[in-house]
Amino acid sequence: MSGKSIFIVGASRGIGLGLAREFLSRGWSVIASERSPSEELHALAGEGLRIVTADVTVPESYDSLDLGLGSLDCLFINAGISGAKHQSSEQATNDEVAEVMMTNAFGPARAAKRLLPSVRDGGTLAFMTSQLGSIANNTGGFELYRASKAALNMLAKGIAEQNAGPRGIGTLALHPGWVQTDMGGPNATLTVDESVTGLADVVEGASGKGFRYTDYAGEDLPL
Repeated sequence: MSGKSIFIVGASRGIGLGLAREFLSRGWSVIASERSPSEELHALAGEGLRIVTADVTVPESYDSLDLGLGSLDCLFINAGISGAKHQSSEQATNDEVAEVMMTNAFGPARAAKRLLPSVRDGGTLAFMTSQLGSIANNTGGFELYRASKAALNMLAKGIAEQNAGPRGIGTLALHPGWVQTDMGGPNATLTVDESVTGLADVVEGASGKGFRYTDYAGEDLPL
């Protein structure tokens, strides 16, 4: 047993559910959030798992959680949607832009700031992002999703500098790879187990303050 603890925000399915399962298997105590009841998450119920209801776009849903100061070794914000099917900046409505930006960028950043007191000094803050958020590697397309993840990377870097760093908390912006989930589709190159094994390795290997934009294999990505 590692004796460590993690709060995974967004663990009802896909990669988030896989992360909850993986960290439990490594002996971590896991707090896992769902927006609505998840049979698969509740099937993991047992010693070491606490399930709560939270939504990154609804601050009162996590503000009311009694986590305790410095109780977590890691806070992992795993929330994201692909956005409107057309993915076009030309076709996007105000509501479509607001939805993807609040869910993928500003909601996670706000949740991280408000929940950061629950992370111990020297702990880890992790955000699930994507390599599609890299401006340096931008080849066009998927405009709504790309823009939201680029915004998340920007906000995560700012939190690392202003909020997490002064307390020695390292900040990770993590790309999970192309994963076989509802979002990634059946043709993706990685299984959920392969992705979350790598992601958990990166989290467990994190040390000290600073910001890293990296993938599930620990390879750094250009912003």
